[in-house]
Amino acid sequence: MTNTKRTVYTGWNLKNSYERLPEAFFSNTEPTAVSSPELVVFNKSLAESLGLDTEKLEGDEGVDVFVGNVVPEGASPIAQAYAGHQFGHFTMLGDGRALLLGEQVTPSGERFDIQLKGSGRTPYSRRGDGRATLGPMLREYIISEAMHALGVPTNRSLAVVKTGESVIRETDLPGAIVTRVAASHLRIGTFEYARGIGVEELQALADYAIERHYPELKAEENRYLAFYREVLKRQAALIAKWQLVGFIHGVMNTDNMTISGETIDYGPCAFMDEYDPKTVFSSIDVQGRYAYQNQPPIGKWNLARFAETLLPLFHEDQEEAVNIAQEAISDYDSYYHKHWLRGMRDKLGIFDELSQDEPLIEDLLGIMQKHKADYTNTFRAMTLNHLEETPMSESTEFTNWYKQWQARLDRQEESKEESYQLMRKSNPAVIPRNHRVEEALEAAVSQEDYSVMERLIDILADPYAYSPEQKEYAKLPELSDRPYQTFCGT
Repeated sequence: MTNTKRTVYTGWNLKNSYERLPEAFFSNTEPTAVSSPELVVFNKSLAESLGLDTEKLEGDEGVDVFVGNVVPEGASPIAQAYAGHQFGHFTMLGDGRALLLGEQVTPSGERFDIQLKGSGRTPYSRRGDGRATLGPMLREYIISEAMHALGVPTNRSLAVVKTGESVIRETDLPGAIVTRVAASHLRIGTFEYARGIGVEELQALADYAIERHYPELKAEENRYLAFYREVLKRQAALIAKWQLVGFIHGVMNTDNMTISGETIDYGPCAFMDEYDPKTVFSSIDVQGRYAYQNQPPIGKWNLARFAETLLPLFHEDQEEAVNIAQEAISDYDSYYHKHWLRGMRDKLGIFDELSQDEPLIEDLLGIMQKHKADYTNTFRAMTLNHLEETPMSESTEFTNWYKQWQARLDRQEESKEESYQLMRKSNPAVIPRNHRVEEALEAAVSQEDYSVMERLIDILADPYAYSPEQKEYAKLPELSDRPYQTFCGT
């Protein structure tokens, strides 16, 4: 089945600046039409912020766009080429099942990529079918929107549509397409790909990235170094936010790290329950490369690969370029640590800064790990002053720690009430608990019951509300002999 390209007015204002790059960076590719699409979930508030006509998008016209049966006016679908270090090994890649329709320019002048994921084969599909299944696409919708509500920079999900066709994996599964919205899909892996083509192409990509994301840097004496430093700062801040909410990405390959500083790729990700720095969820991460405790250093490793691609732009002399890169990347640890420490102070209601704060924080984390305390619920209990809800509440070491913490709060100008208000803003009452997400996906995929998912999405929309309805969703799963595992959804 082929696509019929026609004008559809639903508020689309699509531009295609990426096509100004050399042709090696993309392939013009039409989405593969499907037979019986059905809208499953639609992000009305996001659509409104993009300047889209929500009423029409919820109807047949919108559904046809969301599955690629119709390409809206102004769109020019392309699959992007990129490379990446996957679990430390370099490989050539590309959008094997995703198409960029274009960049939506909002009424306020902001620009966002609109991408269909699961829309069919592309020149980069290799042996894949280019399709996606319903469960992983709904999972991406739930987690990405939860991350946005938590205040973590992320791509977002506009809609999930069932294709009406089966996708063959181990069994026949319902096919689906998710419409993703992102500041852009430029990755460290895009620059790795460009470096392999040539310096002219690399410079064209860097100039495009600066123009799109960091236009204020164009006047810098060495704008490429300034660009690198800004990406480094954003990635350090992003990963600190992951750590602060207990998020484990699961697949921190360089092709999944954006130069905009947004979280992308919600395949084997999950949120930590019991606090354990070695926590790994991904079934394929058997060595723990991307464990919770390794996310900050892996971020630095990825940024080192990014610096290597930019060496020819830093300086014409190779040795000097390397020196420049090494000096720049040496700042990563301090940037990350600053954001993490500030965030942890906020979680404990600490406004000012004292040298004793970090040992106080580390002591708490050590007690939590020893007593297998839940990460999110420990801070939730402290915020509500419901200490009896933590498994460590009656331990002598926590009692002593609590006295030190209260004494620390007494030393600042702000009142205890202000401290607890800061804690409410910094400690979510709910996160996408893994068992709740699985419960919602099971009902949706196996029973076509979307009410469980819709309720979960509503609960996660305001994680700092501390509403009575959220209490049930803060409960931990029943004990299981089998550790929770996530898989790269296809």
